[in-house]
Amino acid sequence: MKYAAFLILLFLSACQHKPSQQQVFFDHLLTLCGQTFVGASTFPADPNHDFAGKQLVARFASCQYDNIRIAFAVGEDHSRTWILTMNERGLLLKHDHRHEDGTPDQVTNYGGWANENGNSWQQYFLADEFTAELIPEAATNVWMLHYDEKKHVLTYDLRRHGKPRYQAQLKRQ
Repeated sequence: MKYAAFLILLFLSACQHKPSQQQVFFDHLLTLCGQTFVGASTFPADPNHDFAGKQLVARFASCQYDNIRIAFAVGEDHSRTWILTMNERGLLLKHDHRHEDGTPDQVTNYGGWANENGNSWQQYFLADEFTAELIPEAATNVWMLHYDEKKHVLTYDLRRHGKPRYQAQLKRQ
């Protein structure tokens, strides 16, 4: 009898399991599938930066229960895709860079896993070992994605060595 009561309590607690903040964030982004965001770089203010003065477009191109692909264009350059993958380990952000013919760039598939500092609208991704080997100076990178549901603004932010390196803000169209 005690065993049956224990199983019932275990079942009830499993039914009440709250999804992680990473899962809730991922689920929020899934609702944006098919939508497009347009904006610009907000940091650095350097007019010589590669992205300076260029229109940025993030399009939620493909969404599956465990994977979101966000095509990211910088001006006429459509070589980038942000890939968010949700699995039993947590939430992973990768940057896929391709040449015009579709072949992978030499510097591609970098990124990392979300840490526990995020919430349902914002997540932080720490550079993984693959990134540190591919781009040694990026070993301390922390990427942040934030979606402001009221203003419909998507923010992409990069810090290196704890200091701001890049930020873009894009508004839903």
